[in-house]
Amino acid sequence: MQVEVRPTADGSSTLYVPALDEHYHSTHGAVQEAQHVYLQAALEPILAAATDTTRILEIGFGTGLNAILTLQRSLTASVALAYDTIEKYPLPPAVVADLHPERYLLNPELLEYFNQLHAAAWDEAVPLLPRFLLRKITGELQHTALPANHYHVIYFDAFAPEKQPDMWTDAVFAQLYEAAAPGALLTSYCAKGSFRRSLKAAGWLVEKLPGPVGKREMTRARKDFTVPVS
Repeated sequence: MQVEVRPTADGSSTLYVPALDEHYHSTHGAVQEAQHVYLQAALEPILAAATDTTRILEIGFGTGLNAILTLQRSLTASVALAYDTIEKYPLPPAVVADLHPERYLLNPELLEYFNQLHAAAWDEAVPLLPRFLLRKITGELQHTALPANHYHVIYFDAFAPEKQPDMWTDAVFAQLYEAAAPGALLTSYCAKGSFRRSLKAAGWLVEKLPGPVGKREMTRARKDFTVPVS
């Protein structure tokens, strides 16, 4: 898949896919979008109540932005983080280098870890830090066997529904519901009504939240709201 490196408004880089006319992140700021949608809206509420390892599933590893920001958070978290991420189209090393990660990362001390994220073997559990375990999974979500009642946090970061409709089906969100632990949170930048209806059909409890810069709304969903995270 051909991609082009593009700058975003907060100084970080994203990728543009000409064949889809789609960016990997918001052009208003890749880092601020990731922090707002995934870490602040999903990870932080779960960490606030966590007493044991927090298990995270990311749909779309992409440039590794969500992963590196989560790794950074693990440095100060009171529990360990186990991070699984699924990617159908892993980026070649040359494209990763072209992201200019020294500008991509707000904390330059993370550059070494960013490189380790991308160099880590696929389909293996790799401990990058004492409290951060990474497992990159190649292939399609729909054909990936996920453990039941397992994940506390799900970052749903697929391309937009009109660009990648097979990723936004009732069946996909039912699959993720089964993989989610009681009380788990799923977040996405997407605010489309069809997306929210698919989530509800799968059993998720859905709410609208203010979106990141440049976007009015985003979506957060919870499995079994009254059941605490274990």
